[in-house]
Amino acid sequence: MMGADNQQERLDVWWIVGFVDGEGCFYVGINKDPRRDRWNVLPEFRIVQHRNDEQILYKIKNYFGFGNIGINHGDRKEWRVRGKKDLNELVQFFSKHTLKTKKQKSFLIFKEIMEMIGNEQHLTKSGLRKIAFLSSRMNRQVKPKYLKSPETTRSTSKR
Repeated sequence: MMGADNQQERLDVWWIVGFVDGEGCFYVGINKDPRRDRWNVLPEFRIVQHRNDEQILYKIKNYFGFGNIGINHGDRKEWRVRGKKDLNELVQFFSKHTLKTKKQKSFLIFKEIMEMIGNEQHLTKSGLRKIAFLSSRMNRQVKPKYLKSPETTRSTSKR
């Protein structure tokens, strides 16, 4: 007979899917790089937990074999994944093991953005504009700084 602790030790695939449905976050930031006078697209995935539950973040990290554990804010810790290779592995995982909540919508947008980055569309103004629009439809639907910048307003108002 297995107790709850033993079941979490082995981190079943569907347990991970359920946990991410409740606790995971797919995010795409678009930030101005003042040194190069251009915009950077910064996709990432994270799971945040109170420091008392930090061990589950390490178990998830060990399951996937990548990502970093660090401080999120105050007494909260996070497992964060950045970088195309690792993020694409997560995309493959969640394409095969479908999320069950509204987080699936954010994931599908994230997946589309990752495909655009893979095709280097983020390096064009039209691609960057599309990524900004798509990312504004994820999670809490916050409008990215890129869509609010005078640079974007000028370029879109010329059309």
